[in-house]
Amino acid sequence: MIHLQGAWPALMTPHAPNGGPNLTALRALVRHLLTKEIGGFYVNGSTGEGIFMPVADRERVLETVLDEVAGRVPVVSHVGAVAAGDALGLARHAAACGAAGFASIIPPQYNNPAGVEAYYRQLAAAAPDLPFFMYLINASVTILPLVKALLDVPNLAGGKYTGPDMFEFRRVLDAGAGRDAWSLSSGMDEMCVAAVLAGSVGNIGSTLNFMPGAYVRMRSLVAEGRTEDAMQLQLRANRVTAIMIDHGFGGALYTVMKHLGIDAGRPRLPNLGQNAADAATMLRILQQAGLDDLAAM
Repeated sequence: MIHLQGAWPALMTPHAPNGGPNLTALRALVRHLLTKEIGGFYVNGSTGEGIFMPVADRERVLETVLDEVAGRVPVVSHVGAVAAGDALGLARHAAACGAAGFASIIPPQYNNPAGVEAYYRQLAAAAPDLPFFMYLINASVTILPLVKALLDVPNLAGGKYTGPDMFEFRRVLDAGAGRDAWSLSSGMDEMCVAAVLAGSVGNIGSTLNFMPGAYVRMRSLVAEGRTEDAMQLQLRANRVTAIMIDHGFGGALYTVMKHLGIDAGRPRLPNLGQNAADAATMLRILQQAGLDDLAAM
């Protein structure tokens, strides 16, 4: 079983004018990120807009990333889908393609704890030889009882926790103590340092598409005992993140990537792109906040 160790981009998906994935731009992005000492790639997640993409597009994206990575770092495929059958098929596809693991959100409209548990059990069993990770974000059910109920799933290897509650984060991490393989990664970029201190082995996030080196450095600073320096770097990154949130993060990410040399097109609905005036205003503010220096790390 793998652990999601280190700094992982929640890989965005560049789009072509016809709405499908731009595989040329995707390869360029993957090659760039591989120069940044990342721990691996998390593909087709929330940032990758996987849940808004047809199954065939999600499969093409995963296959392209795996081909470009060529075994240099692990690749985990997010397979979550509202239709359970789609998720099961994507899990089998991930196993057949050679992904290092697979993951899933609690799908929208899954509000019954028993239904969520059944979904996760069936999904994990679809690829029983592959590590399975729960993606805990905006949960519609109480997280800790759900995790405890699923600890008998043989290939459950931990999860990605996206939220600011480090008390809950630690309780989920401790729930799996004693298993052969169990780890919890943080998914809220703004809380990377706090999550490291709470016991995260890795962090997976959106802003690692353009400033992964900052998070690699944060993690190393904490390991060196230089927590205050790590927090200062966290605050610098958070200023950039906050500006992007203020301008609509989904569209802002595509604008930032184009500024840095990766033309990823426009996001998929329901995410919206920025107009030219807002993009120019945001980029001016971001550059004043140190975007380019953080991206160069």
